[in-house]
This record gives sequence, structure tokens and C-alpha cells, in this order.
Amino acid sequence: MENNIYDVIVLGAGPAGLTAGIYLSRAKMNTLIIDEGMPGGQIILSHEIANYPGQDNISGYMLANNMKIQAEKFGCKILRNTEILNFDLQSNIKTIETKKGVFSAKAVIIATGGKSRPLGIPGENKFKGRGVSYCATCDGDFYQDKEIIVVGGGNSALEEAVSLTKYAKVTIVHQFDHFQAYKHAIEEAQNNSKIDFIMESELQEIKGDQILESVTIKNMRTGEMSEKKIDGVFVFIGYIPSTQKFESIIKLTNRKEIITNDDLETNIKGVFAAGDNRSKKVRQITTAVADGTIAANNAIEFVLSTK
Repeated sequence: MENNIYDVIVLGAGPAGLTAGIYLSRAKMNTLIIDEGMPGGQIILSHEIANYPGQDNISGYMLANNMKIQAEKFGCKILRNTEILNFDLQSNIKTIETKKGVFSAKAVIIATGGKSRPLGIPGENKFKGRGVSYCATCDGDFYQDKEIIVVGGGNSALEEAVSLTKYAKVTIVHQFDHFQAYKHAIEEAQNNSKIDFIMESELQEIKGDQILESVTIKNMRTGEMSEKKIDGVFVFIGYIPSTQKFESIIKLTNRKEIITNDDLETNIKGVFAAGDNRSKKVRQITTAVADGTIAANNAIEFVLSTK
């Protein structure tokens, strides 16, 4: 396989990775972004983004696409749908092996983000993609004039529940008696006549034959079990950082998040981390973009110091 040499390789093409690509390429760093899926990361799952500075209202897909176009305009190369088979991050020259080639660079930015956290209950895997979804934008229109459940109580769950009311009648099921979301998101959901609430409750099982037909719900306060007929279940209960490939060499927290210093450098010289895979308190698109900026500028400084 051909060995392709770059200044910096970015692993992941979410907001953090694309931002890093923009800053690196604009600084005339020869830059490659490798993503195992489609550019955009988790934000392409968002139907509507209304809190990104300078954008009154934009879909996650469009915002990600704008970032991708901007990075490519500055000369950043992006490989999509490219699985990482092997890597060496500990040598002075880092190497990433894929089916599309072996790529090397002096610095690497890990911006692999995370994936949706599953419920882990019976029936979830059986009906995944056939009634169970983790993406309102992808699957919402399949439920026109039907009834669905949204599981979760954070900003994502409430915001996506509101967006799903364009298609369906929504019931939010949440394990606590209060939401872990911003006040405006809570008020918007509570004021929507197409949303009902089942609080202090958890889904125990997802049932059906060929298609999803019902769910079993447990009231966490009383222990009472009930059955509810439903057409679909949308799950928004957080994320799992995509760091499994690196846990043998990169220092992680007990939540499997990458530990970095203030320069966003990991325990390995020349290896940085940015975005939702990094240990931090706030996870928003703006914080991912900030991470990408900081990691890119410090990667530039590192590369220049090795010349």
C-alpha cells in the first residue's frame, strides 16, 4: 500500500475534526481527515440547530456540510467511510493503516466523537432500524400520523421530541421527576400539545412480532408495570465516547474519555484530542469547535518545532 505523508492527520470529521482541518489547512499544513462514517459526526442527526453563533436556524447536516466545504476549500483532504485497521501513535512519525492506504504524519488529532447510548433492554436490538431509532432527522418522517415514544430528559431528547411532533404524537418517558435540560427546551416541550409525559419511569422491554407493537414501562417510584401500544421508540439518553481503539495507549477516565492537558495534548507527545471523546463538562457544537481550534493550533506548533 502507498505510504502517504502529511503534517497532521485528524481522526474524525465531526465539528471538532472539521474545524481542526480548517485551521490546519489554512495554516498551510498538509492535512488529512479520516472518518469511519460520513463527515459531520453526531450533528447530522440534529433536525434543527438554533444556538450556533451567527446562524439563526440551520439543520445539523447543512452546518456540517458547510464546515466540510470550507475545510476542503483550504486544501484539506477528507477520507470518508474509511475504517482504521491499525496505527502507531507512539513513534515520532505516527502511522494510520486503512484499506485505502497507510498514512503518516508528525502529529495526530483524535476527534472521533461518540455514538448514541443504547437502552440495553430486551427487544432493542431486534427492532433497531425497524421501530427503534436514535436519529429524529433520519427516521422521523416514517412515523407520519403515528404514535411514538422519546426516551430521555436532556436537551437532545426534548428538542428532538419537539421536532418529531411534525410527524407524530409523542410521549416522553423519563426516569426522573424533572428534566436535565435548559429552561427554554423544557418549556417548549411542555407547551406542545402533541407531547405527553410519563415521568419517573423507564422502558423495560420493546415488544412485537415482525414490527414494533408495544413497550413495557416501569414506574420507578411505585414499581408498577404497564403496557403501552406504540409505533416507534426514539432514544436520546447520552453518548458513549468512541475511544475503544485507543484505550491500550491513551490515558482515559473511568468513563472512557480521553484525558488531555490545557493544550489538548494526550499522554503521548504529538497526539491531541478534541471534541466529545475528550474529558470535559460541557458538550456542545461550540465547545467541539473550540477544541478543534485549540488542538489544531497546538498541533501546528508541535509540527513546526520538529522541523
